[in-house]
Amino acid sequence: STATKEKSIHDFTVKNIDGKDIDLSMYKGKVLLVVNIASQCGLTSGNYKELVEVHKKYKDQGFEVLAFPCNQFGGQEPGTNEEIKQFACTRYKAEFPIFDKVDVNGPSTAPVYQFLKSSKGGLLGDSIKWNFGKFLVNKDGQVVERYAPTTSPFQIE
Repeated sequence: STATKEKSIHDFTVKNIDGKDIDLSMYKGKVLLVVNIASQCGLTSGNYKELVEVHKKYKDQGFEVLAFPCNQFGGQEPGTNEEIKQFACTRYKAEFPIFDKVDVNGPSTAPVYQFLKSSKGGLLGDSIKWNFGKFLVNKDGQVVERYAPTTSPFQIE
């Protein structure tokens, strides 16, 4: 294949929820928890609360949560970017960055998710199983661990 092999998550540029390009190299030197989020999932409340908490606790020590809305699981993220942002920031006071809605599976999978999944297919297979799948990325931008949607942020902590 002629696809360039990205070596780390820092090689990607993604759009944030406001449609601006964000170069992920700005997170060099930080530990990242990358999560596909949804507003209407049974796992939403617990995950959002814990993500906010863990982010608050460690953000000054070089930790960041990167949240990617995705509507591929039970249609549980149907809203516009504006609605998603409103929900996360107003209801849960989320201060971590939220990005543009993406596909995490299938032919239109966002390149950053192709990288994450190819780094850690593991027992879960390649595809993301549900909302709130999580990837732990080290300071060098490498995926060190992958967690199931049901693994809570507090367990990862």
